[in-house]
Amino acid sequence: MAAIAGSATASFARPVKAVNVSPVSFAGLRKDNVSFRLQPVPQRFTVVCAAKKETVDRVCDIVKKQLVLPEGTEVSGASKFTDLGADSLDTVEIVMGLEEAFKITVEESSAQSIATVEDAAELIDNLVSAK
Repeated sequence: MAAIAGSATASFARPVKAVNVSPVSFAGLRKDNVSFRLQPVPQRFTVVCAAKKETVDRVCDIVKKQLVLPEGTEVSGASKFTDLGADSLDTVEIVMGLEEAFKITVEESSAQSIATVEDAAELIDNLVSAK
């Protein structure tokens, strides 16, 4: 039996079913003569941001300012507030800063669903377009 060295992991929220898989036999091959042929795989998953890039960038700047993050700290749409060191009070202050910057009002129920920069930017875009 052959083993592949290295660590490649993937996690999926739901089980994935393999399609068009054919069995592989190593019969007749010596241990030192095992080879694998890697073929390019088409990209199956893409990340789509629902919020405008300008909104995400402004939210990133506001989050950096509110959390007083050190220079060079990477903040992107996928950044979670908790991963950036924000507690519940910090999150409230971030929402207040966003309300002031974008001249919107965020309902408490909507504010509680914000966990990432992208969540905040998407909510802001929806509230601005609803004006």
